[in-house]
Amino acid sequence: MAAVDSFQLLYREMSRSCSFYAETLALVGALYAVGKAAMLLRDCCTLVRVHFLPRMIPTKRLTQRFGDWAVINGVSEPVARAYAEELARHGVRIILVGPDHSALSDIATTLAQSYGVDVVVAQGDVAACKAVEDALRGTDVGFLVNCVLQPSSCQSLLETPERDLLESVNKNIAFTTLMIRLVLPGMVERSRGAVVNISSSACCRPLPGRATLSACTGYLDQLSRALHFEYSDRGIFVQSLTPFQLALTERQPSSPSSSSLTGSKQSWFAPKPEVYARHAISTLGVSSRTTGYWPHTLQVGLAAIQSGVSGVINPPLLLSAA
Repeated sequence: MAAVDSFQLLYREMSRSCSFYAETLALVGALYAVGKAAMLLRDCCTLVRVHFLPRMIPTKRLTQRFGDWAVINGVSEPVARAYAEELARHGVRIILVGPDHSALSDIATTLAQSYGVDVVVAQGDVAACKAVEDALRGTDVGFLVNCVLQPSSCQSLLETPERDLLESVNKNIAFTTLMIRLVLPGMVERSRGAVVNISSSACCRPLPGRATLSACTGYLDQLSRALHFEYSDRGIFVQSLTPFQLALTERQPSSPSSSSLTGSKQSWFAPKPEVYARHAISTLGVSSRTTGYWPHTLQVGLAAIQSGVSGVINPPLLLSAA
């Protein structure tokens, strides 16, 4: 009996001496929970502000905010073509840039007939920028949309032919940078304009067989960040779009040359390019770095929770304030 009383007395004494530490740990835990709750609330507010409010609140016409003409580089990609169609639907006139004049002419005819806007074709590449410069002379270019050209198949760096590597670098890095340099002087002079660089989630989530693609998308994302920091105070909005999986459209049947960004099945997390473009264009002028599609942003949040990255729905890689 004396042993039991001694144990209870010892337990009370130990509890009394440790109560300070227990209260301190409880306070730390409460502060941590409050901090996480505040971060979650902030991220939810950002999600609503970026992806929902712009679609609910009327704003000025795109032509009034940025300009009358849009230059589309990389329209062979389904997402770039869908973005061009969405701009045309808003009354923006289109200039298609690329090396294949025949393919561009077919797309130009479709856009002109479907939306009743002027569409111009400018054939050019990294070795023939003069033709593009001549086509842009005298036009009020308010938009430049660059889209990373996706490889047709997964190949490691050693398996990729040297010619394909050079072509990827020239199209996705060199020519894209030259196009931005070409349109920026006019935008700066008019103190308005938007540069939209569409890459993919590969810039923050490297995958096997996608080393070159990850590097190109990473370059485009970093270039967008730097340019927005440098020219935002001059009225130029530079946006980096990093979509996740997109579905194929009916006019884009599955084939060996299909983009790796597109899949064969449409779902909530894999929308058609037209649906994605409609969501993405509403974020223009709101967020300088975003997935462009709110379910994709939720995917980022889920990945962040799973990996333990700070920030639940708004990791700095994919959502930034304008």
